Amino acid sequence: MILYIFTIIFFILSSPFFIGVIKSLKMFLLYKKPVSLFQGYYNFQKLLCKENIISSESSIITKVGPFLVLSPLIVVLFFLPPIFSKSFYVGFVDAFTIIGLISLSTFFLMLIGLDSGNSFGGIGSSREAFISSLVEPAMVLTVFSIGLMAKDIGVANASVNLAHNFPKEHMASFLFSAISFFILLLAENGRLPVDNPETHLELTMVHEAMILDLSGFYLLLIELAGSIKYIIFASLFVSLFLPFGLELSPFLAFMVFVLKILFVSVVIALVEINGAKLRLFKVPNLLGLSIIFSFLSLISFYVLG
Repeated sequence: MILYIFTIIFFILSSPFFIGVIKSLKMFLLYKKPVSLFQGYYNFQKLLCKENIISSESSIITKVGPFLVLSPLIVVLFFLPPIFSKSFYVGFVDAFTIIGLISLSTFFLMLIGLDSGNSFGGIGSSREAFISSLVEPAMVLTVFSIGLMAKDIGVANASVNLAHNFPKEHMASFLFSAISFFILLLAENGRLPVDNPETHLELTMVHEAMILDLSGFYLLLIELAGSIKYIIFASLFVSLFLPFGLELSPFLAFMVFVLKILFVSVVIALVEINGAKLRLFKVPNLLGLSIIFSFLSLISFYVLG
């Protein structure tokens, strides 16, 4: 139980660090002076000192919304797969519960954008709803496919089963699921080519448009929620699709897990500097590709099975 609590605290405290790794590596590869790896923590400290300014056109939703955005993601942290072999974990929670909680967080974020009283918030919310409607079916199919290969639809149980009994005979299905989930990781976290987290151009922004009117502690909660959402998806990816290291001692297993998260962050940085943001109506083509790969994963599983 101590390792279980330690894992949850680690996810919360380290999430801004891994976002900083992506930003710093991108700037380094673009021959710019990299920001500090701890820039996220500095930003949080700065936001704590700022005043909460709310539009007079907004309602109570803007005040309680940031807490409602963060709360479901905190709950999801309790259901993630273990990173230690002897750690306690919640094994009965399936992917549908986790996806539902993440979608609930996104729903409250869209409400904040609609409640802001400006046109940009409405634009961002409609775009977020458009993208989420395509992401969720692909995510259900992908995680259901990997659950079939692991012989358990519980996410944590599936991760443990894959770590101890990897289905080599279903390698093709496994790779299709990994490609599909990586595309979803980019889409759900607002990364390129679906969204650019570093722009404030009203014609292109999605996530940033919904939180333009937030400041101070409310903005801190939204930024923390975004960081935690990334660590959730990165943790699910490395636990399900890079299922090794769980059998090691707790210290070594923890170090291997951190290295795997860093590896995913490096890959995301490389994808972002070598690509460009897609036009909004080209995004369904990319997410449709994720759905195709998830279907291919299911079909190849049943054919080979």
